[in-house]
Amino acid sequence: MKIAVNTRLLLKDRLEGIGWVAYETLKRMVLAHPEVEFYFLFDRQPDPMFVFADNVKPVVLFPQARHPFLFIWFFELSVTRALRRIQPDLFFSPDGYLSLRTKTPSVVQFHDLNFEHFPQDMPKIHLWHYKKYFPRFARKAKRIVTVSEFSKQDIVDCYHVDPQKIDVAYNGVNEVFCSVSDAEKMDVRERYTQGNPYFMFVGSLHPRKNLARLFTAFDLFKTQTASNVKLLIVGEKRWWTEPIQQAYDRMRFKDEVVFAGRLSAEDLHKVTAAALASVYVSYFEGFGIPILEAFRCDTPVITSNVSSMPEVADDAALLVDPFSETSIAEGMLKMMNEKIREELIEKGRERAKDFSWDKSAEEIWNCLMKSLAD
Repeated sequence: MKIAVNTRLLLKDRLEGIGWVAYETLKRMVLAHPEVEFYFLFDRQPDPMFVFADNVKPVVLFPQARHPFLFIWFFELSVTRALRRIQPDLFFSPDGYLSLRTKTPSVVQFHDLNFEHFPQDMPKIHLWHYKKYFPRFARKAKRIVTVSEFSKQDIVDCYHVDPQKIDVAYNGVNEVFCSVSDAEKMDVRERYTQGNPYFMFVGSLHPRKNLARLFTAFDLFKTQTASNVKLLIVGEKRWWTEPIQQAYDRMRFKDEVVFAGRLSAEDLHKVTAAALASVYVSYFEGFGIPILEAFRCDTPVITSNVSSMPEVADDAALLVDPFSETSIAEGMLKMMNEKIREELIEKGRERAKDFSWDKSAEEIWNCLMKSLAD
């Protein structure tokens, strides 16, 4: 059997969100099925670390697809030609994009449809592309795999897809995330926040991650407590917008905010494990892997009471209204209570056991096999 896979997001030292999901699940599927020939379709020369075994054949296509017009070129022309040449039994795309021109049976993985609900957060050219093509991808796919029951229902509601065509494969969490000693926590705090405790946020600095309200909420928290707690922001400013900048500029306690930039998995693990709490208050997520990362690190979590986050966190996190700065600030205040923190840490430790990349890979594989059997 031959399976072609869109692997354009497998980029060394630049794995983010969807790229990490693809990396963790594809690696496991390849190793678990040596009898299958996998053709990985890259948009640039791949790093050898992404050729997971001898049954992976890397194929480099043109152009490097990082703009909507280049997406169309890559998927409608280059991928279509490659599939015609390879003649695989199946094409799998873990980042939501398909070739509409190919006759190869296709499975697509949708992570979320945030652009359908918050179009103002997207650059206009990207929004045009998503709105035009993603409904077509949903209809084109023989099956769809997604990352939460919330996202499954959202796909059904937005694109009127038969729910029987959609499978759910929850994301996992990197096993490098675990608790650290008190001494290690102090070392991390000395490195990033001059030895002070801190709330942390991790993610792309995108409007839907709700940084503007997080900054205002942190100001409220500091005003009410006069504590030495800092706010550590982990992520690149690639999607930093004027409203986010304005919220930051208005802060009374902006000097208490530390920007760590992008961190390696090992450094992110340590920063997460040393945090007073993780504050992950996006107003829309298809899943929310940082919630699980914090659970594995014995770090309590404040997260949103909307979209998929209550599904992922269950009762193991403090849920707040992401549209209310007051609600977020109240969550921070509650996290100063050691008893509340200890209760959440214990619940988070148990909840994390329900998720693994092994399970994710197996469920995606089952979806692929169902598509061939349909």
